[in-house]
Formats: sequence, C-alpha cells, structure tokens
Amino acid sequence: MADVTDPMGTNHPALDWREGGVPVSRRFDDPYFSLAGGLAETRHVFLDGNDLPARLRPGFHVAELGFGTGLNLLALAAVTDQPVRFTSFEGFPMDAAQLETAHAAFPQLAPLAAQLRQGWPARQFQVGSVQAQIIIGDARDRLPGWDGRADAWFLDGFSPAKNPEMWGDALMAEVARHTAPDGTFATYTAAGHVRRALSAGGFAVERRPGFAGKRHMSVGRLGRPDQAA
Repeated sequence: MADVTDPMGTNHPALDWREGGVPVSRRFDDPYFSLAGGLAETRHVFLDGNDLPARLRPGFHVAELGFGTGLNLLALAAVTDQPVRFTSFEGFPMDAAQLETAHAAFPQLAPLAAQLRQGWPARQFQVGSVQAQIIIGDARDRLPGWDGRADAWFLDGFSPAKNPEMWGDALMAEVARHTAPDGTFATYTAAGHVRRALSAGGFAVERRPGFAGKRHMSVGRLGRPDQAA
C-alpha cells in the first residue's frame, strides 16, 4: 500500500503496526521508534545527547528533522516548564488517527499527547510550555528558506540506509547553517558519511554509546572544536 494523499494534498504515511503499538513505515521499512522502548530511546539519544533539560532557558529553540509521531516533542515537553520553541520538518505527516494510535503506547504522556493532537491540524500548537511549529514538506526544500536557528537539533529521519535523502551532505550543511553559535545536535546514527557531513559544516562531532545495545550514536557542538556536545 502506498502513502495516502488526503483531499488537502497532504501525503500521509502508509503504516504497519508491530506489537506494542510501534508504527512502521511501509515506504521506508523502518519503525518510528525503538522496539526496545521509544521513550527511553528519545531520552537517551535526543535529550541526553543535547544535554537537555539542563541547557533549556526561555526562548531556547529546538529543531528537528523527522517529526514522526511527535514523541521527541512530547519527551521534551515532559521535562521542562521553560517557555521554549520547537520546529520540526516532516515530509509525510501522520493523520490524527495514526497519531492517536501511536500515542497509546505512552500512557504516561497522555495529557501532553492530547494537546498535540488538538493543535495538530493547525501545525502550530502548545504542548506543555513548548511552542511547536511543524513545517510540512521535503526538508531539502523547506530548511534552506527557514529563517530560524536552533540551539539544539534532533536529527531523527529514518535510517540513512533506507532514507538517504534525509542525510545528504547538502541538507547536513543546512542544519549547520541554521544552528546558533555553540548549538548542538544529536542523532541515533553513527554512519560515517553523516558524521563527515556534519563535521564539514563546522560541528565538533563525536560518537557515544547508542541505545539498547546499539554500539554508537553521534553528537556534536558547533564552533567549539575543543569540545563536543
């Protein structure tokens, strides 16, 4: 089954569902979050990898490639009462029913997930103290024209082997260009070409232990060659 286009022209993903409510993209043959524990993975990779919530302050801006189920946003909102911003780029947004099914796997986040789904049609909404904006479309087209700069990036596209467009050199250069001085990134992948592209953009990149037995993940800090994130 192909991805589904709704009457408004939005491409929604075709999904299969694994035990535990884990959605799997048919297009990319990849799960949206870890079968070993999606929330724990998000905390390990994206929050700890960017030294969050310790760095958060009013106006702090998190940006993301690959919104998926919104789990990373929910995890961020769960650990802060600071008024922060969140911008995510998503090419194939789930519809409301798909989000609700995916969110059922995380009952501890239910109140925040309800806020997300309520605001979802507008693509701009509040989740806890986090003001979120979702930019729909191919990140290769949308990110270059974005006028923001992130203090931290969650790089969470599907696997580079299955979704290479989300990890190309030009897009990683745009990530660096849209990062504030001393800003950071974190991602679950340690693919060499991704690390090299981010390093070429000015990040000091390092590998760290990955989640749930995965050997490595990657983190980095912009413009501080003597330090990694």
